Amino acid sequence: MTRIIQVSHSPDSDDAFMFYALAEGLVETPYTYIHELSDIETLNQRAMRGELEVSAVSIHAYAHLTDTYVLLASGSSMGDGYGPRLVSREACPVNPREGLRGKRVAVPGPLTTACLALQLYQHDLDVVFLPFDTIDAAVLRGDVDVGLLIHEGQLTYADEGLHLWEDLGEWWKRDTGLPLPLGGNVVRRDLGNEVIRQVASDLKASVEYALSHRAPALAHAKQYNRGLSEARADTFVGMYVNAWTVDYGPVGRQAVHTLLDRAAKAGLVPTCQVEFVG
Repeated sequence: MTRIIQVSHSPDSDDAFMFYALAEGLVETPYTYIHELSDIETLNQRAMRGELEVSAVSIHAYAHLTDTYVLLASGSSMGDGYGPRLVSREACPVNPREGLRGKRVAVPGPLTTACLALQLYQHDLDVVFLPFDTIDAAVLRGDVDVGLLIHEGQLTYADEGLHLWEDLGEWWKRDTGLPLPLGGNVVRRDLGNEVIRQVASDLKASVEYALSHRAPALAHAKQYNRGLSEARADTFVGMYVNAWTVDYGPVGRQAVHTLLDRAAKAGLVPTCQVEFVG
């Protein structure tokens, strides 16, 4: 009987793109993969309870999951000089980092890497947690001073008349010289080494297939564009599914270690041992 593996990931065009080959049965594998889609903060919280076999999670969340999950070497979302964006109704001050102090900021979930990066950038804030797809509207209504946008909002905020306050991926690159590791894929340790190795191989094959068959993979991902034009969806997928996604590589691994080490020293996450598989 074929083993069934439950895979959980976000209903976003970049995740859909990287999982395209697995979802369409284009990867030769002894397993059957069943895909479950949910927003990233919900996946983070469910992974904290150990409910998910294989899942996309925020790198922030992974710092709390290392006893239960290993991090797959494929499937990362890295912001190489770009990432979650702080936006406001008014133009930002000359010193955006200091100008943010004490502001009421809408953030997409406590375990998102966007939240962690924001805390490293400026910790003196009045944070309000909102669903990621409601933050731009909250800023426009004046419910909050500043909003932290992830996913497609990074590309569409200016269309709504919002102003860029700071790009946290750009700030991180200036500060460290490294990409900002936003998300990754994990597999639960209790599945055993054989299953973990096969899942790692299958996910890498899915990413490589999508990158080498870009047109059909983009067509599959189109159903999750959430209002993006085809050109912008192509741009968004290219931002977060690329060579880093095939494998973190030495620089990507260093980026994960640097982010979590800095966060641990700041008391934001527990000190953890990161283990990559694949």
